[in-house]
Amino acid sequence: MQAYSLDLRQRVAQALAEPGARQAQVAARFCVSLAFVGKLLRRQRHTGSLAALPGRGGPPRCLDATAQAWLVAQVGRQSDATLAELRDALAADTGQRVSVGVIWRVLDEHGLRRKKSLHATERDTQRVHELRRQ
Repeated sequence: MQAYSLDLRQRVAQALAEPGARQAQVAARFCVSLAFVGKLLRRQRHTGSLAALPGRGGPPRCLDATAQAWLVAQVGRQSDATLAELRDALAADTGQRVSVGVIWRVLDEHGLRRKKSLHATERDTQRVHELRRQ
């Protein structure tokens, strides 16, 4: 992905170097925004480089390594737990309150798939069976 981005930046810079080239025309030609073209020119003027800025790392993790290990072990102990049940168990045991999305991301990183709700058991109610018969 990085190689493609640099190649695109080089092609845009070459197009801008052509006599009579306008930023708006170059942006439309390469299907990029006018802001991208302006920032690319500015970066080239100030640094002499067309390379993208380095990544900033993103926000810090909500769960530390200990809590993540606890969560993975909990799935081993209670394999049929939903995401909400795991979230509640984590809050009860460690005191850390996080969203269901955080639980999902941690388990997804470890290759552990979870059901998101109890839909299967909710579908087996007497009311649902009667509706199906009708």
